[in-house]
Amino acid sequence: MANPLDLMDIRQIIISHLDGESNRQIAKTLGIHRNTINTYIQHITSCDWPMEELLKMSDAALRNLFPTLTTIKNPRYDELMVYFEQIKMAKEHPGFTFLIHYNEYKEQAKEPYSYTQFMEHYKRRYANEKGSGKLNHEAGKELFVDFAGKKLHIVNRETGEKIPVEVFVAIFPHSGYTYVRACMSQKREDFIESMTHALSFFQGVPKAIVSDNLKTAVTRASKYEPVINKTFKDFARHYNCVINPTRTYSAQDKALVENAVNLSYQRIYYPIREMTFFSLEDLNKTILSFLDRYNDLLFQRKDTSRKELFQSVERQYLKSLPSSRYELKDYRRAKVQKIGYVYFSPDKTYYSVPYRYIGKRTQVEYTKSRVEVYYNHERIAIHQRDPTKGSYITQKDHLSSTHRAYSEWSPEYFKNLARKHGEYVLAVVKGFLQENDYPEVAYKRAMGVIQLHKTYGSERLNNACKRAYSGEVYSYKMICNILKTKLDTQQLNLDGLHDDLPHIPQHENIRGANHYQ
Repeated sequence: MANPLDLMDIRQIIISHLDGESNRQIAKTLGIHRNTINTYIQHITSCDWPMEELLKMSDAALRNLFPTLTTIKNPRYDELMVYFEQIKMAKEHPGFTFLIHYNEYKEQAKEPYSYTQFMEHYKRRYANEKGSGKLNHEAGKELFVDFAGKKLHIVNRETGEKIPVEVFVAIFPHSGYTYVRACMSQKREDFIESMTHALSFFQGVPKAIVSDNLKTAVTRASKYEPVINKTFKDFARHYNCVINPTRTYSAQDKALVENAVNLSYQRIYYPIREMTFFSLEDLNKTILSFLDRYNDLLFQRKDTSRKELFQSVERQYLKSLPSSRYELKDYRRAKVQKIGYVYFSPDKTYYSVPYRYIGKRTQVEYTKSRVEVYYNHERIAIHQRDPTKGSYITQKDHLSSTHRAYSEWSPEYFKNLARKHGEYVLAVVKGFLQENDYPEVAYKRAMGVIQLHKTYGSERLNNACKRAYSGEVYSYKMICNILKTKLDTQQLNLDGLHDDLPHIPQHENIRGANHYQ
C-alpha cells in the first residue's frame, strides 16, 4: 500500500533543506526513510518554483505539485521491527537464544522471514548498539521540550484548596540554557501557549523541536513514523521549524530534558517548597526569578554559565521570530447554505463565502480573532471573528448581483429610486416607510410600486401615485388598480377640496331646505 506524505511534512522537508541539512540528517530528524527524502528533494529541486515560493504556496497548489509521491508501507517488515523490540528487552535474561525467539516469531507472523533474513535484519537494526556515549549537539539545531513528572500547586484564596499545576520545561542541549513555566494542564491550549512563551524567552527559533510523545504533540506514537498533531504542525509552520518526536522505547532520546527536569526540582521546586501562591501569574514570576539564578550558575567543569554559553554561541544560530505570535487554531466542518453562508457553531453566527460554493462542504479554521473557510485545501473566505450570537458577517464581493442589491436596501436607497420617477412616487414611498414598523415589509411594497414603471412608464406611475396620495391611501394594490383601470389618465381636480362650498351642485329642480320645514 502507498500513503502520501502529509503536506506539512513536505513543508518541513523544504525548510530543513533550506537550512542546509543533508538528506540523511533530514530523514533522521523527521523520522522518514532516506530514500523517500531523496525522491522528494529531487522533485523539489527539479521543479520550476524556488523553494521559498513553494513554502508560500497554498496547500491545494502544493498538492498539485506532489500528487503521486508516496512513502511505502511494508507491514511484513514493520511486524518484524516490533518483534525485535521484544527481543531487545529479553536479551539480557539468562538462557536467551535467537533461535528460540525466531521459532516464536515464525509461529505468530503472517509471512515470516527465514532465519537467515531474521538475523540479517537484526544485525542491521542494531549494528551500532555497542553501548551509549555522549551525544554532541549542534548549536541552535534542536530544542528539547517536556512536562515534569512532579507538579506544583497554587491555592484557592477563598477555599484554601490546593490546585495542582503542570510544569513545562524546554532546554537547548548545546548550552543547557533552560526555560521553565507552570501551566494549568497538558492540554493542547496550555502546551502551545507554553511553547510560544518559550520561544519568546529564547528570542529565536531552532531548526527542530524535539518533544516527548505527548498526546498534545503526537497523535499516534511510533518508533519509526509518528503522526504529529495537526495543531503542533501548524505551530511549527508558523515559526518555520520542524517537529521531531522522541522514539518510543528509547529513553536515551530524551535523557537531556529529563536531566533538566531533575535539576529544576533541585533549583526551583525545593527553594519554593515553603511558599504559597494564589495565582499562576505569581507562581511563574517566582519560577522565572529562580530560573535566572539557575541559568547564571557556572558549570562545574567549565568557566562559563548556561546563559553565557547560549548568548555567545548558540543564539546566533537561531532563526528570527515571526512578526506575529501564533494563534491557536480550531477546526469545524460546515456546508455552505443556499443563501451563501456557512454556520459557525461555536458562536452560532454565519459567515459569507463566494456564492459559487453554495452546497459545498468546507472546513472552517478559526482563532480568537479570525475565521477562515477552506474548500479542497484552498482558502475561499477570511473574516474577522464576531462573537455576536446570530449575526451575519458579510463581504459584498461574496454575494451574487441579486443578493448584493438586496443587502443594500435601506430607506435612503428606496427614496433615491423613487425620486427618479416623480415627486408623488417619492411621497408614496415615504408613506410606506412611515406606516410600517418592520422595515422589510415597507421595502417590499416600495420596490413593488417602483417596479410598475417597467410596465406603465414613469409618467403614468407618478399620476397614479398622485391620485393615491390625494386620498392618503398608501397601498400597492390600489396603485395597481388605478393603472389597470386607467384612472391615472383622467384629470384629477384637487381644487376646492378643502373649501366650505357644498359638494352638491346648484340646480332648479333641487328643492332647498325651506321645503322641509
